[in-house]
Amino acid sequence: MSDDHGTPDRRRLGLEPTDLDGHTIEELTEYLDAGRQPLNRSIEESPGCQLALDALERLHGLSGELIDADAAAAPEVEAGWVDRILAGIAIDARAGRRIPLGSPEPGADLAITEGAVRGLIRSAENAVPGLLLGRCRLDGDVTVPGTPIRVEIEANVFHGEPIPLLADRLRAEIDRRLRLHTELVIVAIDIAIRDIQEVSS
Repeated sequence: MSDDHGTPDRRRLGLEPTDLDGHTIEELTEYLDAGRQPLNRSIEESPGCQLALDALERLHGLSGELIDADAAAAPEVEAGWVDRILAGIAIDARAGRRIPLGSPEPGADLAITEGAVRGLIRSAENAVPGLLLGRCRLDGDVTVPGTPIRVEIEANVFHGEPIPLLADRLRAEIDRRLRLHTELVIVAIDIAIRDIQEVSS
């Protein structure tokens, strides 16, 4: 990330060290920049850190020229698009609510975390080039099986990309992944495009 943007204040992200097992987004960024060397077991064995690292890797792969273009086009914007993406990563890294899973074994108590589901949703951007996901929210009581759940997503799209087509592809990919890996009853996937990013040629 460029020094011009810096790393968003942890309080503005609503992120506390306990959300990442004592680590911060700043530490994870430095660890990623160092090629995850030397190996830090407390980071590598933390589910929250792994969700955040995965999202940061995707962001780092595209951020250089996008940040430069964003800074040149709109240097006075309060809370830039990178801050909003990082805020989404910070929220996604939290374990959140416990989502029960059915099991054929009597007495089994299986579940996944809300953070894991948000990470699954965020990973859908890998299959849809031309956008980056920001905030992701599961609206509804995910702790009660069969409850209708609405997925609310914010995204940034690169300039020149067909927005309706990208939104439809992203919606279909998220729906496919949620049906494959969860038992949530998804009734809607709402996608709000927050920013259109210029990419320098």
